[in-house]
Amino acid sequence: MNIKKNSQKSNDKIVDNIDQEDGFSFRDAVADVRPLKTEQRIAPVKKRPSPRPRTSDENESRTVAQQMSDPINLSDVEISDELFFARSGIQHKQQKKLRRGEFPIEDELDLHGYTAAEAKTAIIEFFEQCKKHKLRCIRIIHGKGYRSETKIPVLKTYVAYWLPQHKDVMAFSSARPYDGGTGALYVLLKLER
Repeated sequence: MNIKKNSQKSNDKIVDNIDQEDGFSFRDAVADVRPLKTEQRIAPVKKRPSPRPRTSDENESRTVAQQMSDPINLSDVEISDELFFARSGIQHKQQKKLRRGEFPIEDELDLHGYTAAEAKTAIIEFFEQCKKHKLRCIRIIHGKGYRSETKIPVLKTYVAYWLPQHKDVMAFSSARPYDGGTGALYVLLKLER
C-alpha cells in the first residue's frame, strides 16, 4: 500500500512538471501575438447556396408551356366522363389508391373562371410550387363545364390533354364525388430524390 502512494506522488510531480513546462512553452510561442482590431476580424463563413441551373424559372415555365400542346377536338371529353392516366411503372396498388382518393391531398388548384391560356400558366406555376415544397398528391378542380356556352367541358378537356404531357405528372384520376367528382382530378406528382 505504501508503494502505491509513493508511485502516485512521483506521477503527480511528473505531471506538474510537464504542465508547467507546457505552459511556459505556450507563453513563449504566443508572446508576440496581438489581438486584431474589430474591423480586421474575419466574418464567419456562410454556407454556400446550392448551385442553380443557368436557365431561370421563368424560362423553364415558358419552355414547359410551349411543349404542352392543346387538344385538336374539344368534344373528345364529355361532362360525365371519368378521367384516368398512369405512366408505365406506376404500381397497380398505387393506381387503385389514387382512384379511391386514399392519398392525402396536400394542396389544390381551382381553375373556375380561368381561360384556357390562364389555366395552362396556372397549372405550370402550381406544379413548380408543388415541386419546391415536395408535394406528392394534389387536386386540380377544372369544373364540369355546365356553364360553358357549348355545353362542352372546355377546361376539363384541356387539363386531361395537358397533364400527361407534363414530366412531373405520374398519374391522375377523376376525384371521388365528395372531392369534386368528374369536375376535379387527383394528381400524383413525381417525387424528387
